[in-house]
Amino acid sequence: MPTRLATPAHPRLPQALIDAWQGVPSSVIADQLGGTGHADPAIRPTRPFAPGKRLVGQAITAWCEPADYGPVHHAISVAERGDVVVVAAGGRKDAAMIGDLLGGAARRKGIAGVVVDGAVRDVGPVSQWPDFVFFSRWIMPRGPSSMERGIVNGPIVFGGVAVQPHDLVVGDDDGLVFVPHGLVEAKLAPCLARVKAEAEWEVLLAGGASTVETFKVPPMERL
Repeated sequence: MPTRLATPAHPRLPQALIDAWQGVPSSVIADQLGGTGHADPAIRPTRPFAPGKRLVGQAITAWCEPADYGPVHHAISVAERGDVVVVAAGGRKDAAMIGDLLGGAARRKGIAGVVVDGAVRDVGPVSQWPDFVFFSRWIMPRGPSSMERGIVNGPIVFGGVAVQPHDLVVGDDDGLVFVPHGLVEAKLAPCLARVKAEAEWEVLLAGGASTVETFKVPPMERL
């Protein structure tokens, strides 16, 4: 059966809305989503981010059957500049879903990164690219064995999180979070407010305030 292309349930996010999330770390988003949006923490960036940098873009999804990476090719072909290709490979470690050749093609299109619940390879050269990001569960030298099955731009489960195409993806050194399409606008203001509050707390703590005072921790009871 050939790779199938689904019709996304939601339209593309406005670029200005995506850009507004650039300053929000994954930790803030994970808290604001009540623990429902963060992927399995075993899925990690293959290199540390530069200070203040993170992966932010909308999802183009690829669901791969075992050892088949056809959907990764097709997801890269339909993705646009700034998108994040989200590869649901079932957490398998038997075959890498992408390496420097596919990654290089994605990078030349301006795709922001590829995140894989599975394995990647060629992390040496890819890790030297300052403008492209890999996240993966595993690093594996062996490549896939077929390219003819799977689904692009359908709903997937990635690292335990339900993801739809055009959901917001945010990744940094703490991990990956996914903001559902219908919450991207609604959650922006509270997330930005939390970022502002954390900056204010940092100033108070640097000035000598205790964490008990700063975070209004309930008092202890004496025994």
